[in-house]
Amino acid sequence: MSAEPRVVLLTGFDAFGGESQNPAWDAVRRLRGARIAGHEVVVQRVPTAFARCAGVLARAIARHRPRLVLCVGQAGGRSAISLERIAINCIDARIPDNDRQQPVDQPVIDGAPVAYFTALPIKAMLGALRERGFPVEVSNSAGTFVCNALAFHLAHGIATRWPRLRGGFIHIPFAPAQVVSRPGVPSMPIELVADALRVAIRIASTTAVDVQVGAGRED
Repeated sequence: MSAEPRVVLLTGFDAFGGESQNPAWDAVRRLRGARIAGHEVVVQRVPTAFARCAGVLARAIARHRPRLVLCVGQAGGRSAISLERIAINCIDARIPDNDRQQPVDQPVIDGAPVAYFTALPIKAMLGALRERGFPVEVSNSAGTFVCNALAFHLAHGIATRWPRLRGGFIHIPFAPAQVVSRPGVPSMPIELVADALRVAIRIASTTAVDVQVGAGRED
């Protein structure tokens, strides 16, 4: 009997907020079927909707039985790939989601912890990406929109339902096409993001214990 294949699940959101594309999904789908560090990459598009994102994620995990999940989202205005350290149990939507829902001051999950720290080796990922010249940072805020909600659902699921799973969230900047009418707003080519995700997958798949290096921010 052959061994069960090792799978990495990558997720990316659909377009939201009036945008015609979401670079997270554009980058993620480029890696469909790739083999990285002995793992096969499968991908899943997730709706930018508070009420539906968690169910889509859970069904993808049940279907593919991954060892690693990396959820990717757009953070327009950021200039670097952001490895998210924390997901918080708070929704405070500045704009409506794709279901036209705009919750304010609501928990992601009633009765769940206030926050979860990622178990990903984000400092090792940071170092590997920096060595290869990628603009990258450790972020201490995933916001309070659907990206953070999905990150929190994933973290809560790992804590309560999927104890053998490893996972976390990565934010990426706008794509170049999105900033044509936004002078001075940073962007990053989709191809560069996809290459960075390859590195992130390899390090997250092969690093059991994270390194201790400073990556805090004062702002």
